Amino acid sequence: MPPKRSRVLKSDSTEIKNKNKNKISKTEETSNKRSKRNTDHTEEPSAKRAKTDVKSIINKTDTDLNEINFDCLKLNATGNKYNLKISSWNVSGIRAVIKKNGIKYIAKEDADIVALQETKCDSNKLPEEIKLNGYHYYFLESKKSGYCGVALFTKEKPIDVKYGLNNSEFDNEDVPNAGQKLVTLPKRLKWNEIFKTYVRNLDEKKPVIICGDMNVAHKEIDLRNPKTNIKNAGFTIEERDGMTDFLATGFVDTFRALYPDKTDAYTFWSYFANARSKNIGWRLDYFLVSERIKDNVCDNVIRDKVYGSDHCPIVLYINI
Repeated sequence: MPPKRSRVLKSDSTEIKNKNKNKISKTEETSNKRSKRNTDHTEEPSAKRAKTDVKSIINKTDTDLNEINFDCLKLNATGNKYNLKISSWNVSGIRAVIKKNGIKYIAKEDADIVALQETKCDSNKLPEEIKLNGYHYYFLESKKSGYCGVALFTKEKPIDVKYGLNNSEFDNEDVPNAGQKLVTLPKRLKWNEIFKTYVRNLDEKKPVIICGDMNVAHKEIDLRNPKTNIKNAGFTIEERDGMTDFLATGFVDTFRALYPDKTDAYTFWSYFANARSKNIGWRLDYFLVSERIKDNVCDNVIRDKVYGSDHCPIVLYINI
């Protein structure tokens, strides 16, 4: 995620109080003056409703599942309907998202594979609510308790499960963020090379699907304010070039392949300055697939109506 200074949602509420300092007068003239004074300080009912509506958007944390279409009728380039559905979500704390009805969303999405990032929970302290029926569960926690961590739920039991990148420096790590003042940018660039080598070896054996928070907005179209963020973590030239270099090894950003010109499509919003209600966001979350299966993809959906985290889920529909 981008630097902390570009985070969180605050709501400013203004309380209007009418103070009648003068005593009630029996004269009609004084009564009229007081009536005028009260009228001047009282909002019209429609204005009150408008302010309430804005506030409800700003403070929204619960998801209205009735607003979401969970199916996909689109066919892929070869004319086939999807037979595999993958959901990915940076939950920014698995216990927190449970309190905000995130588990109801995951259950309703009913994906074949669910990938969660930033679980921020040790595997021996996982809430029982997260263990939905019908899934096999795999967790990788951070070396630092309560920090980062990922989880994978899958309906079909995998043939094999591997943890980490076989690199002691980056195992149990998230995708490194360049950090404030870009102090960890060298670490990010080093991770890029290690990850690229690891995935290339996998791709030589069979097609690969990568999903998650990649901590970079690849193109200017992938964030609301590119010009003011050019030197900020998540949009530096070095990080963007790293994504370009990775894709050049034989991978496709499925969302941009399907929607090359779509604007205002974001997966992350800072908690600052009511960013989500204004849709001032970044597209940091991706499905990246081996180029040879790009035509298998039916759709890549951004679930921007799902709340509970500073990221929203993304969903891939594919025929395998």
